[in-house]
Amino acid sequence: MGFHQTSSISFSATKWLGFVTAVWVQAISGNNYTFSNYSDALKSLMNLTQLELNNLSVAKDVGKAFGLLAGLASDRLPTPVILLIGSIEGLIGYGTQWLVVSGRIQPLPYWQMCIFLCLGGNSTTWMNTAVLVTCIRNFRRNRGPVSGILKGYVGLSTAIFTDLCAALFAYDPAKFLIMLAVIPFAVCLTAIVFLRETPPAATIEEEKEESKYFNIFNAVAVIVAVYLMAYGFIPNPSHAISLGFSVILLVLLASPLAAPVHAFIKSWTLNRFKNQADVERQIQEPLLIEEKAQEEIQEKPAEESASAVVEQPQAAEEEKAAVEVKRRPVIGEDHTIFEAMQTVDFWILFVSFLCGVGTGLAVMNNMGQIGLALGYADVSLFISMTSIWGFFGRIVSGSVSEYYIKKAGIPRPLWNAASQILMAVGYILMAVALPGSLYVGSIVVGICYGVRLAVSVPTASELFGLKYFGLIYNILILNLPLGSFLFSGLLAGFLYDAEATPAPGGGNTCVGAHCYRLVFIIMAIACVIGFGLDVLLGIRTKKIYNRIYMSRRSKKLAAASNLQ
Repeated sequence: MGFHQTSSISFSATKWLGFVTAVWVQAISGNNYTFSNYSDALKSLMNLTQLELNNLSVAKDVGKAFGLLAGLASDRLPTPVILLIGSIEGLIGYGTQWLVVSGRIQPLPYWQMCIFLCLGGNSTTWMNTAVLVTCIRNFRRNRGPVSGILKGYVGLSTAIFTDLCAALFAYDPAKFLIMLAVIPFAVCLTAIVFLRETPPAATIEEEKEESKYFNIFNAVAVIVAVYLMAYGFIPNPSHAISLGFSVILLVLLASPLAAPVHAFIKSWTLNRFKNQADVERQIQEPLLIEEKAQEEIQEKPAEESASAVVEQPQAAEEEKAAVEVKRRPVIGEDHTIFEAMQTVDFWILFVSFLCGVGTGLAVMNNMGQIGLALGYADVSLFISMTSIWGFFGRIVSGSVSEYYIKKAGIPRPLWNAASQILMAVGYILMAVALPGSLYVGSIVVGICYGVRLAVSVPTASELFGLKYFGLIYNILILNLPLGSFLFSGLLAGFLYDAEATPAPGGGNTCVGAHCYRLVFIIMAIACVIGFGLDVLLGIRTKKIYNRIYMSRRSKKLAAASNLQ
């Protein structure tokens, strides 16, 4: 009983063990962002132009468009099945790329390579959907920290894979691809066993207990990020140092297991000395107070409604209006995907998301060529920096935005607005191409891209509800393939080829700041547009977040009065 039962101040160890495995899944599901680590091998092996190479990266991101299938499945299939589908897809997609790059098979036709890159890209949508939907439902009172931690580890995954490959295999692209194929498959098999939906926090004490555990997860994640960053600055590490780095990294990634162990011991101890354990209750309290009024309307007997129609025409009109509200939910209530797409707020969020993640993906997909154009022979450091600082953007923004909702009801979209304008500054710095500007630009773009991802996830759940969140989330991340196509495949690909010169044996190359200058300027303009849209969404949703703040505040006051 001690393993499954909790008191008001203790949580089930199974919930936290599931969250630990979710963290591991996210730590290996950012393989979509590692294309720059093996893109040069594909380009030389297949004699591709930059436009053709960029379109391969677009095919990888198009896999996310089929994430709609994962969204639909999230409401119909259990979490283990969704994880299994994603892990098998990744094994096939990246496994085939490994066969090509390692020379075990001849290079496949271009269209076939697009299909296998698409499979690899789609695999992460199944993993992310399973993890995000399950964990946000399990910890619905702490959506910001949950999103920040999980998305933060996605950001770290690029650095984890890159640094492990550098430490163990000296940046061998073939061995890097076999890591991308096998490791996610093994980790997902672990999550299949432990990740399940569990009842959310029912009291203020349980919510505070959750926050304490999340602070521990945040601290561990920061230590991992700093450790990865420190290793990236070691010049030519020896084999012994590299091996030691890998072992310590694996220990750090396993250290969150202390949380479920602590939860189990605490629960077992409390139940050992308590003869009558409190019965666990699940309180399904809506974020908005208006939902309670709707439930009261639904509970009215049909006879009472009929008599009201006869006796009071005005009451009949009110009843009709109530039915209309039920048929068309307001912002803050559960929306189907079609109801959400009929709102202006959904499309403001969608387009602003495109401006942020689309331009960020263009930088990540082209970082190898951007670095070479600016005279850097090794771009692995920039790739790791974008990943690690993206982690800090995700993990900090998730917790900070949640804190200010609870503290003052500040709308989450305003944090997206701040990231958009800072990202525009980063692009301008890279366009100017001053000495060191690529270092600064990589950090700024990484932070802002991370903020955009971490904040948009709980924002969507707060505006459109949790019931159909899996599908709504996957509609939003259609911006990843769309943004990749617009900003990476078209914008960066065409403008780079226009500046490049043909290379012997096929393909082309470009060296100099002019190669990507116009690309950065256009992307900076897109970010300014996104900034305006996020400010508009913040204004439109201010009342919603104020109601969330007041609802949580009243609950805390009620809990405090009960203790007196």
